[in-house]
Amino acid sequence: MSSEREYHDLIDPHRRGARSAEIILGAQDGLVNVLGVVLGVAAATGDSQVVLAAGAAAAIAESASMAAVAYTSTRAQAEYFESEQERERRHVRHSPNVERDEVRALYAAKGFSGELLDRIVERITSDPEVWVAVMMAEEHHLAPVSRRQSLIAGAVVGGSSLAGSLLPLLPFVVLAVRPAVPFAVGLAAAALFAIGALKARATVGKPARAGASLAAIGLFTAALGWLVGLLFRVP
Repeated sequence: MSSEREYHDLIDPHRRGARSAEIILGAQDGLVNVLGVVLGVAAATGDSQVVLAAGAAAAIAESASMAAVAYTSTRAQAEYFESEQERERRHVRHSPNVERDEVRALYAAKGFSGELLDRIVERITSDPEVWVAVMMAEEHHLAPVSRRQSLIAGAVVGGSSLAGSLLPLLPFVVLAVRPAVPFAVGLAAAALFAIGALKARATVGKPARAGASLAAIGLFTAALGWLVGLLFRVP
């Protein structure tokens, strides 16, 4: 039993993917967007101060926007859950026989039958709140989202977006525009590769392949900013 517990808890534990996904989303989005901005401005002008001003403004706006989107999207999920929860409560009050049949069908589909199925249905439907909770989880596949969770999601996505956004700016702080560009691209490529590999390790897939794929996609997207900057190049 101890070896099984060690394998379950230490060697192959369940990964907490939700927070990793938020970090990856924010960092990737901030990095790619700001890299595209600074490359575009760098292609249009050779002024480091202009590049830094544009990049910093994009970094702040992007991270604030991502934080707001993460917060409002999770609040929308919470409001949808609460709406469906109230609907289930009304159904339990006004259509209990229909709801009881739905509980029976759910657990019959899981393989329960006979007296055992009757006891399960009776136990669940004896408490209205348990009844509603079961229907929310088993029928609608919805989970509650607290305001605290929404605030944390906004903070994590916004903070990781800001961190990712600042990486492409670092070379322009210490170097002139022309030599800073390849350093910014290389730094972004390394960071995107690391983000892709982290994503693969947190979910499924091969880290090297996922890292290379994300780096290629991110750099291609940022290159579009460079091309736009060339079109509007300042003489």
